[in-house]
Amino acid sequence: MAATGEQYEVRSGAAHAVVTEVGAGLRAFTVDGTDHVETFAEDATPPMGAGCVLIPWPNRTAGARFTWRGETHELEATEPERGHAIHGLVRRRPWQVTAHDDAAITLAVDVPGGTDPEAHGWPQPLHVETTYAVDGEAGSLTVSHSLTNTGNADVPAGVGTHPYLRAGDHPSGECTLSVATGTVLDVDDALVPTGPARELAPGESLRRGRRVADLDLDTCFGVIGGVAGVLAELRAPDGTGTRLWGDRNIAWVQAFTPESPFGRPGQAVAVEPMTCPPDALNSGTDLVVLQPGATWTVRWGLEALR
Repeated sequence: MAATGEQYEVRSGAAHAVVTEVGAGLRAFTVDGTDHVETFAEDATPPMGAGCVLIPWPNRTAGARFTWRGETHELEATEPERGHAIHGLVRRRPWQVTAHDDAAITLAVDVPGGTDPEAHGWPQPLHVETTYAVDGEAGSLTVSHSLTNTGNADVPAGVGTHPYLRAGDHPSGECTLSVATGTVLDVDDALVPTGPARELAPGESLRRGRRVADLDLDTCFGVIGGVAGVLAELRAPDGTGTRLWGDRNIAWVQAFTPESPFGRPGQAVAVEPMTCPPDALNSGTDLVVLQPGATWTVRWGLEALR
């Protein structure tokens, strides 16, 4: 058995994706045999969160605790070196396939809440479904995440994912990264926001694109607009590459350019679409509040630039 469980494939014409049972993560997306996300071996844990689904919060919750409706909730410190809870509760859980045809797959998982011993401090249970659908003609992958509050009281929620973009076999350092940056969050040494987002200073914007080799990012940007559209593009010198888009729920992206953990020289390029910023469970910024029985759906996707 792979570290990420069963491997599920979806295919439409030249578009192909691999989705994992554990975490419902995206392990591969190719068009015409060209990689558009970084991939990893079946027997490996996703390096640096690669392809993971980040629900019911993305990024970090400072000190692994937050207060909701007057009650303090202690989460599991899954980033122990900083004492934070990171990337939600579903990326290490097995998901169940609820629908699967040639071009699409839906997986589901239940997030315990309240006094359930598996809740890890989360206040109310959620039912989560994620669908991956490929389109060979468009050279695209569309992903949707639906969260339903199955508890008896309201609950906060956020959604994020962790794709590492790739422009085929072109070294990422030679590629240009553009991001629909509008504002930026300053953080302290523990990567916790020190205040609200601020306007970008000269030289901080990625709207016009910058060479990846010139970047050193672990930075949360507010997205321009608030409507569905292009979030980021990674383009090779010949113009090919990968486009990331999101619906109007995606108000933030985390751009991360670490030394590559994927066996390729140079940097990797993560652009993480998020509905809320780091530590949103404490700041309240762009949190969605789900009433009992309510469902919220978030969509994003990838397109091949050919």
